[in-house]
Amino acid sequence: MARSGTVARRTGRALGAPLRHWRSLPWWGRGLVALGLAVAVPVAALGSLFVAIRLHYSGEPAAEARTRGRDAVWLGHAWVDGRKTETDVAALARQLAGTGVRDLYVHTGPLEHDGSLPPSVHPQARWFTGAVHRALPGVRVQGWLGDEVKPERDALDLDDAPTRDRITDSARQVLDQGFDGVHFDMEPIRPGTAGWLALLDQVRPVTAARGAELSVAAPQIDPVPGLHTAGILLTDHGKWWDAAYFRETARRVDQIAVMTYDTSMPTEPLYGGYVALQTELALAATPPEVDLLIGLPFYWDDRWGHWGRAETVPAAVRGVRLGLGRQDLRRANFGVALYVDFAATPENWAAYRSGWVDPA
Repeated sequence: MARSGTVARRTGRALGAPLRHWRSLPWWGRGLVALGLAVAVPVAALGSLFVAIRLHYSGEPAAEARTRGRDAVWLGHAWVDGRKTETDVAALARQLAGTGVRDLYVHTGPLEHDGSLPPSVHPQARWFTGAVHRALPGVRVQGWLGDEVKPERDALDLDDAPTRDRITDSARQVLDQGFDGVHFDMEPIRPGTAGWLALLDQVRPVTAARGAELSVAAPQIDPVPGLHTAGILLTDHGKWWDAAYFRETARRVDQIAVMTYDTSMPTEPLYGGYVALQTELALAATPPEVDLLIGLPFYWDDRWGHWGRAETVPAAVRGVRLGLGRQDLRRANFGVALYVDFAATPENWAAYRSGWVDPA
């Protein structure tokens, strides 16, 4: 019993020593310790997140993780404003031959801030839809409409019913030009925005009545729960969606494409792991009957939000294949979306073909 008491006293002294030392520090010393802890905790958490992301890039992709013939390409405005010709359409057909591309998102807007679409911004739209249907039978052409949105930008107000009505009329206008669908890219929409979901509910019957597609470009999903909230509080910018809002969007459309680029990841393995994680999250949140596409960066940039040395097509493709293999390998309604045609290089196309269309 005496021995147990001695051990207890020694243990008490050992545990009490740090507290006595803390009390003996001057106020500025305590402040420095507190500041160090305040910095160390989030740094440690960030480091753990990077390790977890990097682990998503490990392993070997399954042989079955490859194109399902449901891929897409975003095309620039030059295709509908008169700058492109039949020669360019023929070259596009050769570029897409033997790939998995089924959809073309052609920039037919931008929308005016009130939701309207002046016909003058796409004078050759009817010519282009006809030319593509002749040159690429089986490939669908969707009118890409977009604009910036409130509250971050003084632009579209999706919570305004008359604005939604004008956007719906713009969708009808696009379909009247021979497009096979409407593709919305409106940014940055904050998760929880009721007007966005109301717009999709309003436009979906319009496209369905024409036998056309309704597709959207969507932000990335929170890699950790609640990150979108922290991002808005710290930067006043909505970069991510929570999985629940992504799901609510996905179930209202025929096709959803995740913009899996501009990630700030500094190395290829981290970027590829991030793409793998996004693929898994999006697969879990997207109904099986909806086409899910993962965006690939067919462009070069080198800045804080997008490191060109890291955000490469090979890393993105490998990440997509790893995520698909882990989450839902047999999913048919799945593909990749290539952003964007006017910035793409031959190396981008070669990496897409060798990594996704015909992987070794």
